[in-house]
Order: sequence, then C-alpha cells, then structure tokens
Amino acid sequence: MFIINFSFSKNIFGKSFKSALFLISLLIVLLVGQTNVLSNPKRSEILWDNYGVPHIYGVNSQDAFQAFGWAQMHSHANLLLRLYGQARGRAAEYWGEDYLESDRWVVTMGIPQRAKTWYQQQNATFRSYLDSFATGINTYAAEHPELIDDEVKTVLPISGEDVLAHVQRVLNFTFVVDPETVTNLHQKPKHSKGSNGWAIAPGHSTSGNTLLLANPHLPWFDLFLWYEAQITAPGIDAYGATLVGIPVLAIAFNDNLGWTHTVNTFDGWDIYELTLSGKGYLFDGEVRDFTTKTAEIKLKQQDGTIQSQKLTIQSSVHGPLIKQEEGKALALRVVGLDRPGVLEQWWDMAKANNFKQFEAVLQRLQLPMFTVMYADREGHIMHLFNGQVPIRSQGDFAYWQGIISGDTSTTLWTKIHPYQDLPRIVDPTSGWLQNANDPPWTTTFPSAISPEDYPPYIAPQEMDFRAQRSARMLAETDKISFPEMINYKHSTRMEMADRLLDDLIPALRQESSTLALQVADVLEQWDRQTNAKSQGAVLFAAWLEEIDFDTLFSQPWQPNSPLNTPNGLADPQQAVKTLLAVATQIEQDYGAIDVSWGEVFRFKDGNLDLPANGGPGDFGIFRVVNFIPMENSKHFQAFDGDSFVAAIEFSQPVKAMALTSYGNATQPNSISTEDQLKLFAQKQLRPIWRSRQEVEAHLVKRKIISKM
Repeated sequence: MFIINFSFSKNIFGKSFKSALFLISLLIVLLVGQTNVLSNPKRSEILWDNYGVPHIYGVNSQDAFQAFGWAQMHSHANLLLRLYGQARGRAAEYWGEDYLESDRWVVTMGIPQRAKTWYQQQNATFRSYLDSFATGINTYAAEHPELIDDEVKTVLPISGEDVLAHVQRVLNFTFVVDPETVTNLHQKPKHSKGSNGWAIAPGHSTSGNTLLLANPHLPWFDLFLWYEAQITAPGIDAYGATLVGIPVLAIAFNDNLGWTHTVNTFDGWDIYELTLSGKGYLFDGEVRDFTTKTAEIKLKQQDGTIQSQKLTIQSSVHGPLIKQEEGKALALRVVGLDRPGVLEQWWDMAKANNFKQFEAVLQRLQLPMFTVMYADREGHIMHLFNGQVPIRSQGDFAYWQGIISGDTSTTLWTKIHPYQDLPRIVDPTSGWLQNANDPPWTTTFPSAISPEDYPPYIAPQEMDFRAQRSARMLAETDKISFPEMINYKHSTRMEMADRLLDDLIPALRQESSTLALQVADVLEQWDRQTNAKSQGAVLFAAWLEEIDFDTLFSQPWQPNSPLNTPNGLADPQQAVKTLLAVATQIEQDYGAIDVSWGEVFRFKDGNLDLPANGGPGDFGIFRVVNFIPMENSKHFQAFDGDSFVAAIEFSQPVKAMALTSYGNATQPNSISTEDQLKLFAQKQLRPIWRSRQEVEAHLVKRKIISKM
C-alpha cells in the first residue's frame, strides 16, 4: 500500500490542479500495475530469446518446474530421454549392446532402487516440484511427438524418481567417482572435468562493486552439457545454468548474490581390497558373509527381441564388489548415498538474498562435492572447499588414492566432516579468490588458510600451471574492471612457455644446426599464446605432448614458491633432441614449423569451421579448450573445455554477460547454435537479458504453460 501526500499551490497550478492530480494518480496506478504484472504473472510461460535461452515465468514454483521440464525437452529432448534411460539401468534394453556396461554400472551401484528411496525422502513440497518437472517433460512429448526420435520415446513417461536417478548417476557416480577410473585404476580418465572460478571484492575492483566469474569446462556432449536458463517465480528470480536433465540451476546469480562451482581436489570414494574366506571375506579377524542380490539386465538384440541376463551383486560392509579374483575382491565405497537433498539445496541457494541465508543452506551439506565460489552485493566473497569429506582415521591424501586394506574396521569410514571442519575463506585481505581445480590452500595470496590446520587427507599440497596462471593474473593486478575480467577470462597465454623457453631457446642455439636455429627463431618470436594466429604454439604444444612432465623440470614445485615453480629444464639436451624430432614431423604434416594455431585447431559445428584458440589447461592456459583428431586429417577439433561462462558485476542493476560455447540446444528444431560458437571463436561474451522488457525485446518464441 502506498500513502502519498501531495501539497500543491493554487498559484502555481490554478485551474489545472485537478487535471494534474488526475494525471499523477493515473501514472502511479500504471507504474504499480506494471510492477505487479512483471513480478506476479497471471499465467506461466516460457520466453525464448534469440540465443535459445528460456526465461521461465511461473505463477508458482510448481509451474516453474513444469515449465523448466518443458523447456529442457524443447532444447534437448533426445539427449534428456536417453540420459534418463541410462539412469534407469535399462538403456541396453532400449538401445542395445552399446549400453550394456553402463547398465551394469548403474544397477550394481543401486541407482534405480536408491532413487525410489530418495523420492520418498523428499519433503512433500519439493517432491511435488520434481513431479511437476516430470510433467513438463511428458507434456512436451505428448504435444510434439513428431520432434522426438522414435527410439527414445520408449523411455516415456518420466517420473520424479527418474529425475533423482539421473542426479545420482551424474553427481555420485560420474563426478564423485568416475566409472572409467574404477575400471582402469591406473589410467587417467578420458573425459576431463574442470573449471575456473573467481570472486573479487569491491576493494579489488575499479568500480567498487563485487565481481564473479563462472567458468566450468566439461566435455561438449552427453551428460556434461550445460543448459542456460532464467527461472522466475514468487520468491526466486535466478539466472544461470545446469546440466541437462537436472531440474534446478547448479550455477546461478540473482540481484543480490551468486555462486559458481569448480571440481575440487576431493576424495569421496575408496576402493577396499578384501581377503576372501569361504563364502565371505575377512573383517576384523572374522569371516563375514556378503550381502547378495540378483538383478536382471535386459539386452535388445539386433532383431529386436529382448534377451535377459542375470547380474549377481555382492556387497561387503564397504559397498558393492567391482572385481573378484585369486582370493581377493575389490569393494567400492562412495559418499552421499544417504543424502537425498541436493536439488532442494541448489534451489534454496538460488532463493537466498544475503550471505547469512546462503551459508545456512550450504551447511546442510547435501551437495557431495565441488568448490563453492561466492560473491554478493554487500561485498562479501567466499571460497568453500565443499564436499561430504569422510572422517578417516589415518593417512594423507596420497594414501587414500590407492587401494585400501578392507580387512580391518580401522580403515572403514562411516561419517563425514561437518561444515565447520571444511576449508573456508571469507573476505580475504587480498580482495580476491580464485580456484582452477587446485587445493584450497592456494585460493588467494597471501595465503589465508594453512594445510597444517586440517587433516592431511583433506586435500593435497600442489598447484598446477592453470591455477598458477589464474592466481598470477589477479595477484599482478591492483584493481580489475568488469571488461578486464572478461579479457582475462579469454587469456590463452601458456604458463609453461614462460617457465621453459628461457632454458630451451639457448639450448637450441647451442645445438647450432640449421633446424635448431630455425626452431629457436620461431619460439623466440612466438607470443607465447594459443590465439588463432599464434605461430610457434603448435610446435611447442606438440613437444609438450611428447615429454614426461614428471622428469621435465630441474626444480620441482615448492609450497613456499607456489607461483614460480616448477621451473627450468632438467635435461636440455634431451629436450632439444625431442623438439627437433617434433619439428621435423610438424613440417612434414603442415608444410612449415611455424604453422598458425588456428590452421591446425578448429571449432566445428555443422557447416561451421572456424580457426580455434585456447588449449589444454595442463599447459597453463586459462582458456581451456581440448581437441581430438579429425577423421582422416592432420587437423583437430574442439570437443571439451570452456562451456558455460558467466561474468557478473553486482552493480545497480546487475551487469552480466555469458556464453554457452556450443549453444543452448541439441534438438534439430531448436534455435541455431552457431551464433554462440562464432562469438566463442572471437573470444566474446554476449549480454544476458534478465528484465522482462529486455527479454521481450529479443523474443523469438513464447510458450504458455497449461495446468495438468
């Protein structure tokens, strides 16, 4: 209710007093009416902007969830249904032998059954939200069957339990523990999972406003795809992104605060080696029986018939067995399987309006892992080493990376550390926080926390080159502006070049062969970046691919010099020998040793084929892009790395720019994805449309959500 007291002078207004009062009153009514229309819509709808981003306006939260389910189907129907089919453990039944190993993993880990338990453990209100999201999916399928591939329709209808099964498969059984890692214990996973995140306090920004940079980089396919959206309903107006199939925003901001995640150096799983005895295993000197269950895996044959296979699942007190041979067995233990509230936690994080509210939500510890990088309008910034960290009785981080003896209860963890035990930094004196998948000890300088104050198994002491590049850009800048932050985000400077070229170039010149001198000249003139026109980057990167990082440096990494080590060549002669062999191959493949980066490395999407920039984070490049060979070609195309990027300044109003590198849709009928890839190639972000007026000005599609 507004009470306005106007005092007018008749000498000024004369006969126009009543007319003026009427016009002012009419203006107030219109303004208040407009505000009510914008903040309390009379119908729930989705508005798509010209970059394929859905802006969801819900009369209530249930409608917003339904609309979000509908929107995800519009943009990713085939992918979403395939992911849900896999989360059920029935993908081989639907689509054949290619999914058999996936089904065995899902069923052995108990995902479908646990999803039923999790569903019942949701509070009634949030359970209804999950049902509404599923309703949105099913409604879209009923309205547009012609836009969905026939082979994935068999997954329909979707339920709230399917949503939770998918969440488990993504979070607990892909991010916390990667099935590739379990299968190949001594091999690096095929798919990298990383991120950059910055939070900058008002004292370190030129505008005096807090800044936040969100920059996950994941594979550009499958369950790793980000989906960008705005969700507005009573009590929430949040913008951000989530992984396809997840019904809430996982990285987001509102008018008052925002957060991003990075994959942290977190160990939430262990493999235990058991000694078999009789029909059981030894534990604390006694023989224990395995818990045994039998499941059925169905496999679709090439002729369309279904064949059934029995799957026997044995479990110890540690968890399900993943391998058994020669009197030994391996059992897998994973955190978070008794904590079903991750989706509600993310939802409430997006609804929070200040640091106190936000931290109260974090304290639930329902999110099994991920660093939380936070910033707000009041000037607070925070780095939280978030995770359901097991309370372990012994050992450091390296110890728990190996296979653990399961014969004794002393190694069996049963509880996790409470929130107050986790490494956490709020409002550091430096005015900035960064994380590039490095441990929490190096998130800012001067250091704000010490590893000696925490159990040695919490996180290792290390800092890779990308994290060093990240920290260096912030530490060497007195104050940073919003445009500068975006420019830094796109930095392709290679930290490893800065560490090695001062030794490598003189070693080449000492070799004094014609080729060695040519290589030295190319590397000396190289800008030490991986921009499209950078010459020398292909040569240097190809050399790095051929060497062993563990023996490369003369000076290893030192905790007391984290931004300047490792450094120096341990064996300059061998380095030169390898480099000259690489140079010969580069010249043979591309016709010149100074071939430009963008000629060899490409951004491709449909008919789009653009010179690429960026490169592997392992080389110390902040703008991470990973490449795979093109078929029947010496060239490479991007498939992994920078995906969703958001830069936010908590000004009045909030200033924000973003990009989803590969576009916001995979369905053939959706809005084109090429525009965003073009911007990505140009190292640009695009404006985020948040106000209803902005969205309407860039509107390309509208959908009214009907009640079911």
